[in-house]
This record gives sequence, C-alpha cells and structure tokens, in this order.
Amino acid sequence: QDTIFHSEEDNSLYFTYSGKSNVLEVKELSYQVNTASQIPWYENLAQMKMPWTWKSDPRSHVSIIQNLSLKVRSGQMLAIIGSTAGGKTSLLDVITCQDHGGKIKSGQIMINNKPSTPQLVRKCIAHVRQDDRLLPHLTVRETLLFVAKLRLPKFFSDSQRKKRVEDVIAELRLRQCANTRVGNEYLRGISGGERRRVSIGVQLLWNPGILILDEPTSGLDSFTAHNLVITLSRLARGNRLVLLSLHQPRSDIFQLFDLVLLMTSGLTAYCGTAKDMVQYFTELGYPCPRYSNPADFYVDLTSIDKQTAEKEMESRKRANTLANLFLEKVKHFDDFLWKAAEGDNTETTVSKQRAHLNSEEAINMPRHSSDQLPGALRQFTILLSRQVSNDFRDLSTLLIHGFEALLMSLLIGFLYYGHEKNGLSIRDTTALLYMIGALIPFTIILDVISKCHSERAMLYQDLEGGMYSVSPYFFAKILGELPEHCVFVIIYGVPIYWLANLVPEPEHFLLNFLSVWLAVYSARAMALWVAALLPTLQLSAFFGNVLFTSFYLSGGFVISLDSLWTVPFWVSKISFLRWNFQGMMQVQFTDTTYEMTVGNITFQIPGKLITQAMDLDSHPLYVSYLVLTGIICSFLLLYYLSLRFIKQKSTQDW
Repeated sequence: QDTIFHSEEDNSLYFTYSGKSNVLEVKELSYQVNTASQIPWYENLAQMKMPWTWKSDPRSHVSIIQNLSLKVRSGQMLAIIGSTAGGKTSLLDVITCQDHGGKIKSGQIMINNKPSTPQLVRKCIAHVRQDDRLLPHLTVRETLLFVAKLRLPKFFSDSQRKKRVEDVIAELRLRQCANTRVGNEYLRGISGGERRRVSIGVQLLWNPGILILDEPTSGLDSFTAHNLVITLSRLARGNRLVLLSLHQPRSDIFQLFDLVLLMTSGLTAYCGTAKDMVQYFTELGYPCPRYSNPADFYVDLTSIDKQTAEKEMESRKRANTLANLFLEKVKHFDDFLWKAAEGDNTETTVSKQRAHLNSEEAINMPRHSSDQLPGALRQFTILLSRQVSNDFRDLSTLLIHGFEALLMSLLIGFLYYGHEKNGLSIRDTTALLYMIGALIPFTIILDVISKCHSERAMLYQDLEGGMYSVSPYFFAKILGELPEHCVFVIIYGVPIYWLANLVPEPEHFLLNFLSVWLAVYSARAMALWVAALLPTLQLSAFFGNVLFTSFYLSGGFVISLDSLWTVPFWVSKISFLRWNFQGMMQVQFTDTTYEMTVGNITFQIPGKLITQAMDLDSHPLYVSYLVLTGIICSFLLLYYLSLRFIKQKSTQDW
C-alpha cells in the first residue's frame, strides 16, 4: 500500500449516525425528461415562442435513465461515475425528489422499504449540491453556528450547539480556517476545498443518515479532492450511507470507494464493489492496461464518441452490449451488485467497519422529528441575527452606499446653495422637491435587486430543505435592513434640506424627512417584490426600471396630474413619487408666501395657490403619508406572496 497520503493515522473521532441503519433501493428505474420544460420560460419568450408550443415537441422527450437497479446500505460509499450527460445528476435528483421537469416512467425508489417522498427525503437525506450556497461575509464557525441554531432540536442548549459545531469543524478538518470568512468569487475567503467542506458541514450538523453529494470534487485540485473523499469515506464508516457523483476520479480516490456505479447514457455498465471492477471487465474481454487508472479506462470504454456518425454508432453499440451483459449477470442477485465469487457479500465489509467503529469514541446525536425544531419566533431571531451580521460585515458595500448618498445629497444641495436672502424661486423649489424624491430611489432599486439575487440560490436551498419557513425569513429580511435604510436616508436627506435653504422650522423639516423616508422605503419594498417575482437579475432590473419610470412620469412634475389621460392617471394613484411630491409641496408651500416681480410690480403669491395650480392639494397632508404607508404595505404583501408561492430558483437551479 502506498502510504504517502496516509501519513495521519485514521483513528480519529468519528462523527457517527446513531439512528437505525438505512437502506436505499432503486428498482428498475426508467426516467424520462422533457428537455423543453427544462428551458426557462423567459428564454422561450426571448426566442419568440408562444407558451402553448413550449412543451409540445415530441422530440423533446429524452430517456435519461433506463432500467437501473441498485441497493446501498449504511456504512457504504457508492460512487456514481461516467461521462458527461450520463445520467448521474439526474439519478441524484430523482432520489432526492428534485426532478423538476422529468417523469418516472417505471420502477420506484425505496428508502428503508418505504416509497421515497419529499417529506421522507427531507427527514433522512442531506443533499450537498455542486455549487456552494453560503453567505460570504460570515466566518466558517458563524455559518455552522447559525445552521446549528436552526436545524438542531430545540431541547439542545447553546453549549451543546456550540460543541456540535466544534465537533463538525474538527471532523471536517476546518480548524485552521474556522475564523476566516467564507468568501465567494468576489470576496477573498477560504479555499475552494474548504468551502466545499463547509457545505458538507452545513448538512452534517443535523447528522443525517444518508448523505448525497453532486460532483463534490469539481473545481478542486487532485490533492484537495483526495482529502475530501477521505473525509467522506470516514463519514460513511460512521454508520452513514454516502452517495456521490464524479466524472473520472484518480486512482487513489477510486480505491476509497466501497461501491461503484458506472453509467453511460442512462444505462448501467457496472454496479458492484470498486475492487472487483477490473476483474469483472477482464472476464468480459476488456482488461485494464497496466499502470492505467481503472476509472479513466472504463469511463472512456463506455463513453459515447460523437465525433462522427460511425464512431457514435460503434460506441453506442458497445455501451448497450455491456449494459445488457451486466443486467444478465446480476438479475438473480437481490442487491443488484456484481460479486467476484458466489457467496461474497458486501455486507461483510460493513459489519467489519461497524465493529471497528464500536471500538472508537463516537459522537452520537439523538434522532429528532420536525416538530422538535425551533419555532417560528426562534427562527426569526436567528435569521435576523444572521442578516445583520452578514450585512454589516460587508463594510465596503456599506461605505460605497453611504458615500453615494452623501455625494448625491451634496451635489443637489450645492446646486441650490446661496439663496439665503431672496430664497429659491417657485420653479426651482418645485424642481428641487421632485428631484429629492425621484433620484435616490432608482439607485436603491438596483442595489436591492442585485443583493436579493445574490442570495437567491441559498434561499431556495434553505426553503426546499426545510431549514426555516417563509414567514420568519420575510420579517427578518424586512427588519434586518431597516438600520441601513434609516442611515442611508439620513445621510441623503439632511444635507440637502439645509443647503438648499428650505423652510427652516423643525416641524417642516421633520415632515419633509418623513416623506422622503417613506418614498425611499417604497422603492426598497418594490425592489424586494420584483426580485422575488422574477427569476433573473436582468428581468428583475428591467421590470423594476419599467415600474419606476412609469411612476416617475406620472408623478405630477413632468406633466400636471389634471393633464394625464386615463391609464397614466390611474398609474399616478399608486405612484409613490407622486404622493411624496404632493406631501413635500404641501409642507413647503402651504404656510409660505412667494414674491414674483413683473417689471416694476411685485406680487405676493400664497404658496397654497401654487399647490392648487399643480393639482397637488386635492387631499389633506396626512393622506399623502397614509397612501405611502399603504403602498409600502402592498409591496411587502406582494413580496411575501412571491416568496410563499413562487419557487426562488436561481439561474443554476433551472
């Protein structure tokens, strides 16, 4: 045995699953996908396809998995290998009930002799996806601690949760980076291999009996990938069932697998122990050359070569022949696994591992049901803390937003500065008030939409996995962003007011500030709804821009309200820019008298006359504030309903 990669004695503390042993069985599964339904609706619209033609093409129905059977037990690690488009990810999606757009034509999936259902999967299976979905500004320890607070039973004390987190950190070899930010493609943080182990740790915290990983080694260098699979092998020996998909593992990774499923175009070319794979193909007349990696050689052997029609036909014929031969050899075995000799049983390996495990010190966790998880109020406080921690760690973004608000405030303020003696004219004051309410909300809309879409993939995973429900997340999101919103409006609204020498009485200032606060928050609430409603950043930004432009044009400044025709007139009824403009105009003009000089004659014009001329005094002042509050509540209700009834899929989930 080569001991280069085994310098560390493998007698460490095992993170053990203490529940009943699990059995995952796939019986004669045939799975078909409608490729047309896999295309997002917005791409179909972009190609000018009508909705009734999206799923009607009979050629779009493709068989992804054909007559596949396997049986895996706790203590085993099954690796699904094969070329691209071989059906590996589809198989994992079907097992975890994430097969959106596909249909099981025949066969069934059994978990502990029960048919697989989303509820059963949620209770006993942890699914680690190919892409890491983590908050970038939290440290590794904080990320795991927040998950522990959400996923562990409510009878766990804080000290027990912290100990659980430390156990997972130790088990996954994350001690050296426990206090380092997770990071992402834009923020420097931990390495790719460490980030992948954190994703595994997020699922491992609630100690599932079955762990499924989709391409866990993709994007990692060979040494990091090897160490990661060693960790998964140790987790499997902790009475856990581990399934993972890979393309072509290197030879020392291949030796770590207990079982191997070799797939080609949805067919099973081999399913059995990894150590017997070479012997099986040698008996069929395909010996592995010396010094070659068996995984590489046999994946290449069963791959479909589409370089030319002749090569594709030849390789497809070979793959079908190998698949038929395998089905013939294992049709009499209950576990559908090929064995090197009659009487061999893979369960002996499992029993040895369990016996070895009993001599080790183990971390056990009581089994729990969903009704023992933290309640809605507890979820809200945890999510609120996580929201505030992640947002306020992003100092660079906060500083940029603050500087943006201050710069716009100073630019507008100094533009109207220097009129202490005579004051601003009626036209200038009107333009200033409309600009105050109309310029900054647009930047808010884009920032909020961008931020929501950056968190959308993680939100989808958490909601689908049952980590928390929509209501606690909704209230935590709303309240968690309030401090940032208040500071932003203060930085923006205060300097403008005094630099432009508007009415200096405190009452007028506070009323003006409240109106700006409500208008900017209306824009924020609208952006939250648009981001949750549409699946891509581009669509959300487009729709948000359309709404804002409609509200801007019907706000009562570009064209007077009494000159609007029917459609924009009704749009103005829900335009937060219109009601903000109307409120600020009444605050500034109602108790003020303006002088207008024509030749040698000076007229005294009451401010109330100006609001009447612009049709901005049809309602009392308090109505503007009530309508703005109503608009905010309406957008927040639409945001909640979108979270509740629209799956928050990101672009990588389609």
